[in-house]
This record gives sequence, C-alpha cells and structure tokens, in this order.
Amino acid sequence: MDGKSNTRARRNFLRMAGVTGATVGLGQFEFLGRLPRLSAAETRLPADAVQFSSDIEPLVRLLEETPREKVIETFARRIQSGTSYREVLAALLLAGVRNVQPRPSVGFKFHAVLVVNSAHLASLAAPDTDRWLPIFWALDYFKSSQARDVSEGDWTMSAIDESKVPPSHQAENAFRDAMDRWDEEAADVAIVALCRTAPAAKVFDVLAHYGCRDFRSIGHKAIYVANSYRTLQCIGWRYAEPVLRSLTYAILNHSGEPNPSTSDLAADAAWQVTTRRSNGLSESWRHGRLDSGATSSLLSTLREATPGEAVDATATMLEDGIAPQSISDALFLSAAEMLGQQPGIVSLHSATSTNALQYAFRSTYRDETRRELLLQNAAFIPYFRQSMRSRGNVRSMEIDRVDAVDPSAATVNQIFETVSKDREKASAEIRGFLGSGGQPETLINEARRLVFLKGNDSHDYKFSSAVLEDYYAISPEFRSAYLANAAYLLPGSKDRDNGLVDRVHAAIA
Repeated sequence: MDGKSNTRARRNFLRMAGVTGATVGLGQFEFLGRLPRLSAAETRLPADAVQFSSDIEPLVRLLEETPREKVIETFARRIQSGTSYREVLAALLLAGVRNVQPRPSVGFKFHAVLVVNSAHLASLAAPDTDRWLPIFWALDYFKSSQARDVSEGDWTMSAIDESKVPPSHQAENAFRDAMDRWDEEAADVAIVALCRTAPAAKVFDVLAHYGCRDFRSIGHKAIYVANSYRTLQCIGWRYAEPVLRSLTYAILNHSGEPNPSTSDLAADAAWQVTTRRSNGLSESWRHGRLDSGATSSLLSTLREATPGEAVDATATMLEDGIAPQSISDALFLSAAEMLGQQPGIVSLHSATSTNALQYAFRSTYRDETRRELLLQNAAFIPYFRQSMRSRGNVRSMEIDRVDAVDPSAATVNQIFETVSKDREKASAEIRGFLGSGGQPETLINEARRLVFLKGNDSHDYKFSSAVLEDYYAISPEFRSAYLANAAYLLPGSKDRDNGLVDRVHAAIA
C-alpha cells in the first residue's frame, strides 16, 4: 500500500452532490438534473488509484459519488432498471476496499467492508420479499464509513506496481516469506501474483493460516478472511485482487508494536503453542468420537485457562480421540456464554470470530491449516475472556446450568417483546420454547426480520448472521442453550425502528 495516498488530496465526497451523465442517463434519473453539474476532472480518480474492470467500475463510481441522502433512491432506481443483486454486492465490496483503510484496526469504519458478507447472508436467508433490505442498509452504511475515512485523511488504495509482482512460480513462497517477515510492501505485490495464478481454494487456505495467527484487532483479521472469501464466491473471483490486497494489508496490522517476526509479543504467544501442538497431532485427529462429556469438560476449562493452556487442553483431547465436532461445540458454547456474562462488544466478537474460524475450519483443505484454526479458536476464547475481565462487571453465569421457564409461558412474539425489556428472562423463555417443541426456524426468521427493522449498527448484522447460522453447526443437544443466549444481543420487537423500510418504500414509490 502507498502510504502517500493517506495525505494526497482526492475528491471530497461530502461535497459530491451527484453523478455525471456518463454514469447514468439523466433521462432515466430526472432528479439528477436539479443537482450541480460536475466536470470530468472533478469525477476522475487519482492517477495512481487502483482501477476495477470496466464491467463494475461505473457502478462502484456511482456508489462512491452519490451523496448518502440519495444513495437508496439512486440504487433503487438502478435495480428497477435491471442492475442485478450480484452487481450491487460487488460494488459494495469493491467501493469499501478502495476507499476505506483497514487501519489502525481492522474494525471501526472498516466494518463497511466486513459487514458486506453479513448482509449477504441475511439476504440469502430472508424471504424473497425482504432480500433487498440488508443490501440497502449496507449501501447507506458504506456512505457513513466513507465520510469518516474522508475526515481521517481520505485514504485510497493505490494501483499495484506491476514491475514488482513476482513471477507465478515464486508467488506462494514470496507471499509466505513476506507475511512471515510482516513486510507490507513485499506482501502486497506477492498476493497479486498468488491471486492471478493459484486456485481460489489454495489462496483462501494460505490466508486463513495468517488470519488466525494472532489476536490483534479482537478477531477481525479472521473475520475478514472468511467474509471476503464468502462474498467473492458470490460476486466472482475476477474481483478478488483488490479485495485480497486489502485483506493482506489488514492481516499485517500490528498496532504500532515492534515487528512481530523479531519480537516476543503477548498477541503471538498462543500461536507458538499452536504451532508446536498442531505439528504433534497424528493423521487420525479428524476421526475421533463424539463425546458430550468432553464438550462440557472443555467448556469448563475455557472459563479459566490462559490462551496457551486452552490450546494444550484442546490438543490433548484430540490426541485422546475426541472428535473435532465435540471441540467445536465447546467453543460455540463458550462464546455464547460470554454473551450472557457481559453483553457487549467483546462478547459479540467472541461469537463472530468463532463463526469465522469455524467456517474456515470447515472450508479449508490442508490438514495443517485446519488443525491451526481449531487450536487458535480455542486460544481466542481466553483472550476474549481476559478482555472482558479488564472491563469489569462480568456476571457469574454458566450456559450449561441455566433453567428454562415454563414451556407454555411465551410465544415467539412475546419472547421478542421480552427481549426489549429483560434479556435474561427472554433467554430463559427461548429455552422453554425450544424445550417444548417450538420450531427454531420460527424464532430465527423473526430475529432476522427484526434486524431489518431495528438494526442500526454493523454489529447487528454481523452478530445476527453469525449466531443464526451457527445454530445449525452445533450438535443438536446444545443448540437450545446456544440460541437462547443470542437473546442478550439480538434486537427486540419494542426497540426503535431504524427507518430503513420507510426509506426504501419511499425510494421505490
């Protein structure tokens, strides 16, 4: 990445009031005729900015240059005139990686990129009539993040220096060497070579390895690896290069600390244990037995273990013939337990990071990478617990020792009314509802609908998409407890509406 782009003057998005007729026809969007005309010079990207392919660049520019107060109306009309879901999703992701810097942390304003896959997952799971709502929300959210980036220096991803891109036969080695040395400039050109020459699955495997190696940015590196890959699977690998450059830049963030490759830092300590224990596992580690007792035992261990101790305990269970699924169950339950102990930003990220690490664990293909992901997921849980304790006010609550209310006490509508008033009671009501044979899909569908109506923050989408998806990744006997604790952060039916539905309705009408 060219650091000079942070200070280079670029178009001021906050003054932008429209787009030129070269992007959309004024006959189609008459209202744009009332906006100030813009010269070609005003709408031109900096000469050294990364450019996208001609099939998507105009739509990305439209998103970049449309004022926030007009973005829903503008894209509603484009969609009505034939712009596809996939094209809008691609524009969202690419506009984010070109305009929003994943520094100083892979979070904050960069959630405009991280949330694209969460919005996509919400769309996939929604009824046909609701599928556009998460995408309209994400369009609006991008504009707020873009404005924040402008106020913080107006960063833009620079074009790649083609003369420095290594040859294809050296791509993987060059990338791994640069990442191991935490060398941003060398990694930037190496990921371009790898993206152009290696299969997508191989690139994802390599990035998953580096995305899980440290806990900096409270799990956002692993989240970005999983979310970017999943979105690219929908929009097409031809758009991968700028996305993976942004991802590489994000993974190499080390928060102003000394170079981790030459320093002994706390954020990297668990990785050393993971590397040692992963290399010691036999090939049979994947073929163990399901054991709910082992799940409960690991859950108990994770409440007090250090990150390194959590890795050791997990590796020992795998060596003793416990199935990875029983390990994963304990990780999911521990993340959900933290939601009830301290509802908030830290526990939320314990759930979203576990979602990302478990997705990568299920999706990567190298045995070594899968071992690393599972062990690092175990290490991340104590890191999150330590962060919670540093904030104080952690409740004494154990997810496997909570009683349900009377099974006949609450309907789905009543449960989500309770969510707005008393989340602990709502959690118990969910246990009772599911324990009496209530359909989990009814709860899940209502939770998603309420996110569309009430969600205001990127975390509303990130969290709901993660926990509602992971309900099906957990062994059946633990699902009710897991879903019940989601009540601590899901929106309730009496929460304030976000106004999105009204804005979309007005735009379409």
